[in-house]
Amino acid sequence: MFDFKFTPDSYFEGEVTSVLLVKLQYPESQWGEQISIYAHWLEGKIQFEAVDFYGNEFMLYPSSSFEPLNFEDMVYLLEGIQVNQDLNEGNIELTLYGIPQAESPFYPELEKYFDEKRENAGLD
Repeated sequence: MFDFKFTPDSYFEGEVTSVLLVKLQYPESQWGEQISIYAHWLEGKIQFEAVDFYGNEFMLYPSSSFEPLNFEDMVYLLEGIQVNQDLNEGNIELTLYGIPQAESPFYPELEKYFDEKRENAGLD
């Protein structure tokens, strides 16, 4: 069973103000897309950002927080990633096709969570 209330103590150490939180790989996407989720410490708040190779615009919910997210909220953020429809070109929504594989140094159960979800959907 997953500890959905688990919360990392911090994302940042020392003078570090930006970290890679999660790497997502979408094997079912025709591009085999990878999306990286970053946390940035700006003006007393943690800002979340999703980045891919192509520079697409993604929307995250929540987009910011005063404290590190618990596991449940991080799963919600990852499962709720959306393509910014105002800047949508071509078939960019297919980037998020399927259930991702995930890696995170801050959320040790994240990889297993998505692996189980992929397995239950018959994807692995």
